[in-house]
Amino acid sequence: MSPGGRGDNRGNRRRHFRRQQQEKNPSVPVDANDNKSAEHPRWIQPKPHIDAAPAPECPYCGKPIKDLSLAISDKNSDKAVHFDCIIARLSQGENLEPGDVISYLGGGRFGVVHFGPSQNSQGFTIKKIFEWENKENRAEWRQAISEQFSVT
Repeated sequence: MSPGGRGDNRGNRRRHFRRQQQEKNPSVPVDANDNKSAEHPRWIQPKPHIDAAPAPECPYCGKPIKDLSLAISDKNSDKAVHFDCIIARLSQGENLEPGDVISYLGGGRFGVVHFGPSQNSQGFTIKKIFEWENKENRAEWRQAISEQFSVT
């Protein structure tokens, strides 16, 4: 018996099985150095699709948007805009009281959020909501981003 306790003919049975497979279908080559038959190709990881696209300019500040995944669509033109530029624009148009901040609420919406006088930020009130991104129309630049993140 071998040290594994399985007997010496374990490998012989496997080779015998491979010979049977070869006899059934002689057109399929069997590589003696490979543990798997040539019928089952190995999985090859796809190469990411990275195009060196120029960074678009933010219509609000004129600076390039280096990371499109952090941008948001403009309310009127669907162009990519810096997240901070939108918050700055909304802050200029609002009369904020002490404890009020402009915050992203999710789903393409911003809001005026009021935090209470306590030290922790658990208690807050949403005073006003701004619908910013159009949920029905998906901007073209978002499609290009989703293709880069989803390569399979």
